[in-house]
Amino acid sequence: MKTLLLRFWDRLRSSFWFVPTAMAFGALALAFFTVALDEAVTDDRLLALSWIYGGGAEGASVLLGTVAGSMIAIAGTVFSMTLVALSLASSQLGPRLLRNFMRDTANQVVLGTFVATFLYCLLVLRSIRRADEIAFVPHISVSIGVLLAMASIGVLIYFIHHVSVSIQADEVVARVSEELYDGIERLFPSHMGKPGSEALKTSGEAELPAAFAREARPVGAAEDGYLQLIDADALMALASQDDLVLRLERWPGHYLVKGQAMAMVWPGDRVTETLVDQINDAFVFGNQRTAFQDVEFPFLQLVEIAVRALSPGINDPFTAVACVDRLGSALCRLARSSMPSPLRLDCHDRLRLVAPGPTFAGIVDTAFNQIRQSARSNPVVAIRMLDAITQIAGHVQNAQDAACLRRHANMIVRGAQEAVPEAGDLLDIEARFMVATQAVERNG
Repeated sequence: MKTLLLRFWDRLRSSFWFVPTAMAFGALALAFFTVALDEAVTDDRLLALSWIYGGGAEGASVLLGTVAGSMIAIAGTVFSMTLVALSLASSQLGPRLLRNFMRDTANQVVLGTFVATFLYCLLVLRSIRRADEIAFVPHISVSIGVLLAMASIGVLIYFIHHVSVSIQADEVVARVSEELYDGIERLFPSHMGKPGSEALKTSGEAELPAAFAREARPVGAAEDGYLQLIDADALMALASQDDLVLRLERWPGHYLVKGQAMAMVWPGDRVTETLVDQINDAFVFGNQRTAFQDVEFPFLQLVEIAVRALSPGINDPFTAVACVDRLGSALCRLARSSMPSPLRLDCHDRLRLVAPGPTFAGIVDTAFNQIRQSARSNPVVAIRMLDAITQIAGHVQNAQDAACLRRHANMIVRGAQEAVPEAGDLLDIEARFMVATQAVERNG
């Protein structure tokens, strides 16, 4: 249930309809409240207030009709501008970034403001009664409608500015980077149970029962798709309740085919259809990767922006350099962090879950490989990647991480030696390579 709620909430955040719909219901409630307030307030001194509408029924109808018509027209314009921004982002920066634009709360609130103002004016308009009936003019409601129209003009001005800023490459890179930093903070699977001892962090087999490999039975995926979420609490509770040891074979971000093993259960003779269903309920699949538990996905988004920027059709090395800078910053944070132990213990310090996850070396490969391959003949990007390695080297905490950085520095300079034709550029790259190598050796 928890994983389903998390996925549902993530979909709501990524939709254009949720916030506008909520604001529309808010406008509905406000309209009924203000009309009821107008019916209850009969004091003529209220009309003496400067901001209260003091005209008749005909003027109120024209005023609210004008506001309602203009609001729905502007809402259509805003929606069109949003689609144009999404189209530009998709073609220039990559289709996987559309979700980031759709999750932009500002765009959702702007669209909701115009829809809510339209609905409010429409509902108040229907309450106006002319002199041939029992005359009723909702002075307070009309005044609030005018205030909402004025606020909507301010929102429109803000929206034009926001769209102009949000489609800039540097701004997009910065937003993806913030999501990446948040993902590093909640690096999976550190929230599962209690970690194993420091001595066992490098081995997912050390505390497994001797008969695990022989007696454990696999639990296959119930459907095809990308693994998006794993309900850690449900798995820990299930393993403790049935006295099981579970080993995850895949983690968020992996694509699984229906029936492919995603977890091993020991003892295998306790595996029943009910248990299989319970384990499957803890895994959430979808048609695309998400960043909620998949720390590699934001890295891939930055890599996609950089690779597209380096393509001959776009040829924008400045955007690629910005992506490398952000990737370097994220890897510095990751190098300072302690990778979580794959061994997760229950409250009685008994092994219940082995949950391997991404490694520092694997994430560095994800961050640098495709950019390095696309930038072999681009000295600017190659130099910036070596500068990033120099920065990251100052934060690594063990020899394995340092060796990973040294390997990438060697691949960058070898690629440049093969592809960069200008001798002066090659000398600059080799000089930065020496600086990066010294930094790695000093800190590794």
